[in-house]
Order: sequence, then structure tokens, then C-alpha cells
Amino acid sequence: MNRRPALLAVAALTTAAALSLSACGGGDGDSKSDDKIEGAGSTASEKPSPTASDDGIDRPEIELPKGDKLIFSPDTVGDAKSDAVLRDNANYLRAVDEAIGKSDPKSKTVAFYSKDSAYLGSVDWISGFVKDGTTVTGTVRYYDRKVTFSKDGSAGLTYCADETKGYTKDVKTQKVNVTKATKKSYVAYNDRLRKNDKGVWQTTRSMSKRGSEVCQP
Repeated sequence: MNRRPALLAVAALTTAAALSLSACGGGDGDSKSDDKIEGAGSTASEKPSPTASDDGIDRPEIELPKGDKLIFSPDTVGDAKSDAVLRDNANYLRAVDEAIGKSDPKSKTVAFYSKDSAYLGSVDWISGFVKDGTTVTGTVRYYDRKVTFSKDGSAGLTYCADETKGYTKDVKTQKVNVTKATKKSYVAYNDRLRKNDKGVWQTTRSMSKRGSEVCQP
């Protein structure tokens, strides 16, 4: 069983994502807290991301869980607008892993990089790890990242994830659940992002298909 069934699905999960979530123990994710949820209605590195960037935005630091590594390819494509989308979506994915490692479903950093159904889906997803007492480790590679822009100002981002070397780990025992790679270790994503008033490209929707032929090696 791989480290992630389908990282972030919309609040009302798509059929494919729902099947993926039910197939792995880390993702049923009901949050039991009554606190208000914030956010509703970058190069790969294990080091914290910088708090400030060339665009002048004060960004939160992100520190991945020990042993966790995310690789993004391409990291940049040479177009400033597309590169901003790629960077902020990568930071969103890093923020989710950080929140899993910190057992923090309502992470302010996740809220910084996402909103709407993507944010709500991430809260449920992270809560599932907390409930199961697991975290993430190993390496996940995100590749074939392609950005398109719509007339309404939003951006579309499609990409694949290779989870063959990404796993879950029991928080108490530190035992890593190493599993055999299969066709379902590859996931196709289709995200929607929108630039907020701060200039951050927030992921607003994330849909996925596990075992997609598009992402097979």
C-alpha cells in the first residue's frame, strides 16, 4: 500500500478519489475539532522554504517531516507567471506533508496556499493520518507539470506523482510501511489555482486518478 491514495480530493470526493481513499488506511479523515477552519468558502528540499521570495510576499516556512522528500519536475519553465503557479502549488503539497508530520489538520500554512474544496479536502486528508497515528516518509516525485491559463484568470495545473518510494510510517513505533510498487503507485492530478489579493496562487480544487495510464512509466 502506498503512502497516499489520492493526496487531495475535492470536499465531495470524486468517485476515483473516494475509491483510492478507501483502499488505504490513512485517509478516511474526519476532523473532530470544532475550531473554525481557516481558508474555507518550489525546488524540492528537506529544508524549510524561505519566508520571503522575489515577489516580495512574506511566505511561511515549511519543514517537511524527517525522512520525507518531494521532488518537482519541472521546477520552473522560464515563464514568470507559470513559474509562480508551479512554485505555489509545490509549496501547497509541501505544506500538506508538513501538517501531516505535525498532526495539524488546520495548518495555517496549508490555508495560506489553498482554499475552498482543496483546503477542505486537505483538512480531511491530514485528519486521517492523525486519527491513524501515521505520518509520511520516503520520496515522492511530481513530474510532467504543465500549466495553462483560463480567461477567468485562474490557472490549471496537470501533473503526475510517482509514489513508488513514498510510504507511511507509524508515529509511535516509527515502523515504515514499505510496500511493493504497482500500477496504482502512479497518480494523475488536475488542479485549479487562483491568485489571491496577496499574490499567492492558491490551489482551489484538486482532483486525482490513481493508476492513470497517462502517468505510467
